[in-house]
Amino acid sequence: MKPTQIYLSLAVIGTVVPWYFFQSYFLQHGLDGELFIRLLFANGAAGGFSADVLISIVVFLYWVWSDAKEQGVKRWWLVVPALFAVGLSLAMPLYLYLRHPEARQ
Repeated sequence: MKPTQIYLSLAVIGTVVPWYFFQSYFLQHGLDGELFIRLLFANGAAGGFSADVLISIVVFLYWVWSDAKEQGVKRWWLVVPALFAVGLSLAMPLYLYLRHPEARQ
């Protein structure tokens, strides 16, 4: 399997799995963003995991921004809506796909 196929497969998995869980939240609570934020930090375990992911997102965005300039990745900005729509599980394999020379042809 080619690296680009692996990255795209991981992007699909990274979309489907989180949205499986997001769907149950949205079906139960609707689009209550305030409650969503509160639940991210509902206890120590959730808060630690959420803080870890949020910090990782900031680091990832900085790396993408600087790496895209260096590598000439033109559509790097697609990771920003991917982060907001799903999260790092989609944005990271998406960027690695976009960064791959085969995907830039």
